Amino acid sequence: MLHLIPAPLHRRLYRLADWGRRQWWRVRMPRRSSVNIMAIDDAGRVLLVRHSYGRPLWLLPGGGIGRGEDPAHAAIREFREELGCAITDLQPLETSEEAVSGSIDRQHVFVARLAGTPVPDMREVVAAEVFDPAALPADTGRLSVRRIARWQASQQR
Repeated sequence: MLHLIPAPLHRRLYRLADWGRRQWWRVRMPRRSSVNIMAIDDAGRVLLVRHSYGRPLWLLPGGGIGRGEDPAHAAIREFREELGCAITDLQPLETSEEAVSGSIDRQHVFVARLAGTPVPDMREVVAAEVFDPAALPADTGRLSVRRIARWQASQQR
């Protein structure tokens, strides 16, 4: 149903909703759960995205986990919704609790193989690119940088 809203209007609505959500979270300080996916291509590069809302940073793709939803299923669903392609070999990397935007977020981080060409939905995600983990853009989010470094360290063991 949301696909019936023109993409430019949808992006504006995401920005407004994100602002409102952050204000509410500062008051309520909820606990929530989310997923992040570190999708690696055949050349060992990591996929990062830019959202249409929030700070203009390169981040790992991901999103919220539905009530009662398995984190691995949420990772696959979020990736397909935002980028229109699949991932394979999904493996958990870490689970942590972080204070994010006024809420306590239990974050499930997965590593997967990129299976196809990611295409931003141009609603929630407006850009998607693969980067060499050793040469990430300066405007990569701090949590994404930290998670990529942990993944690299785990590969060297």
